[in-house]
Amino acid sequence: MTPPQAGPVAETTAALDVLLDTHPEASAALDPATLSRLDEESGFPREATDLLDRLGVPALYVPTRFGGRLESQEELFHVLRVLGRRDVTVAVAHFKTYLGAVSVWLAGRPEQAERLGREIIAGSRVSWALSEPEHGADLLAGEVTATREEGGEGGYVLSGVKWLINNATLGSHWCVLARTSQTPGSRSHSLLLVGKEGLPEGSYRPLPKVATVGIRGADISGVGFEDTRVPATALVGQEGKGVETVLRGLQLTRTACAGLSAGAGEHALRIATAFAAEHQVGGRPLIERPHVREVLARSAATLLAVEAVGRAGARSAHALTDEMSVISALTKAVAPTLADGLIRDLADLLGSRSHLAAGYAHGAFQKALRDHQIVGIFDGSTVVNRHAVVNHFPRLARNYASGTADLDGVAEATALGSPVRPLDPTRLQVMSRTGCSIVQALPAVAARVARAAAAGEAPATLAEAAGAAEAAVRRVHERMARVAPSPKPPIAAFDLAAAYELGFAAAVCLHVWERRAASGADARSAAWDEARWVEGALWALLDRLGEAAGQEPRPLRRDLRDGLVDWLAEAVAKGEPLTLFARQATGNDAVQEAADER
Repeated sequence: MTPPQAGPVAETTAALDVLLDTHPEASAALDPATLSRLDEESGFPREATDLLDRLGVPALYVPTRFGGRLESQEELFHVLRVLGRRDVTVAVAHFKTYLGAVSVWLAGRPEQAERLGREIIAGSRVSWALSEPEHGADLLAGEVTATREEGGEGGYVLSGVKWLINNATLGSHWCVLARTSQTPGSRSHSLLLVGKEGLPEGSYRPLPKVATVGIRGADISGVGFEDTRVPATALVGQEGKGVETVLRGLQLTRTACAGLSAGAGEHALRIATAFAAEHQVGGRPLIERPHVREVLARSAATLLAVEAVGRAGARSAHALTDEMSVISALTKAVAPTLADGLIRDLADLLGSRSHLAAGYAHGAFQKALRDHQIVGIFDGSTVVNRHAVVNHFPRLARNYASGTADLDGVAEATALGSPVRPLDPTRLQVMSRTGCSIVQALPAVAARVARAAAAGEAPATLAEAAGAAEAAVRRVHERMARVAPSPKPPIAAFDLAAAYELGFAAAVCLHVWERRAASGADARSAAWDEARWVEGALWALLDRLGEAAGQEPRPLRRDLRDGLVDWLAEAVAKGEPLTLFARQATGNDAVQEAADER
């Protein structure tokens, strides 16, 4: 446990980003060569995680109402992006505390949540003990039991094994999903917050660290409970509501995880862009070749789409809370899929260097490629999330056809960087009754873009891309309407869900572009000129839809391609974040003030 110390503190995620660029300890703790060596050794990045503790990052995992500095889910996206664009293993190893605590934030007693908040800020690390060796993510099949003790204070006795748990060994607490009833059904499990301190010796046993392909240094291990006695006060929420609480918690963690995809994608794109600018072929920099420029431009546009999706998805927890069961699933499915795709495209550009554990950039590219592959698996795999979308098909198709949409909620969710209403956790639902307003408002926003283009207020090429996106999404809905509800949907239904999530991403991009004046958009960024990023993102998304139907991708227009590459190359050369949104001045001010005090 590494409690915060005197010195600069990350009051905001913008401040954190600046601190990790300027703090005297950051260059050593996050040194790419050191992180690559630890990866080879499967070593935990303790120096980096301890630094994050000292910088006060854990307070960004604790809601303000429980004594922390977390005000919105959009901030969580930023935390993971800021950390992920430096190293995904460090991000996963540190952020897991929020995952472990989220159930307490949602369902815990106020005094329980406040105490945990204080402990996290002081350096405690919490694991989310959900999965088991024989059942994986099938929560209702879990066999770890929590048996009520008769008499006395009526505590619980934990028995069984939790496995593939992030930080199960190195953490100080587990939030354990355990069976409290043998009666089958959704009320069979409860959550218990268990601190290791004070547990009798021999009442639990840590399981060995599991060797993994990516995030090798993370503490992916497990724990065996052997008649472990815990007090009745360990119960989180009501007995029998554990699975419901976990499902609600996943609606928050899944959107935050998109920050990992944005961070890993940015890390890979920076490496590939720098390589293309430096590497000479035939006396010319690689970046001057048309094919290379096409790959870089598409990757840049796709990365900006991932950012838009992740941030809008996170903000939807506040603005479209009732729809988070579907929005969180869409965000968690599409963001890692898009990031995986752009990293693979960049690997082709780098050739053999994309697979070397040493050499260019200390082998950081192959590490990012391997590390990010895990993102699509945890907090519900892509298949699990697409299954959730398939379950919503009847409502999604019906509401799209009727044009039903919460337009105020869509406007708030997509005005990225602007203030959002406070999160009301009681509104998180297991199923969205109103579908997905962001997609259901797509025809209207496409029509407005067309009118703006006709009036000379938007590029005609953007109107063409928006119209093509709306037509493609309409066809997807027509096919969705023909899918009969089933507990075991056909494979074709999952393919449709994958197509729908691309339509969701396209809709987000158009809404974000339209709301740019109300957001924290960086007006100085050339990516906004002539709507370059949104048009490039739309064509990249449409090409992915076309590839599923066997169609060849269409090249980007030369001016669009070159504009995106020029923006990308300049940002990489200057060491600026690859984002549409400027760092918040308040964050920089907070860092400078803290540094001056130090």
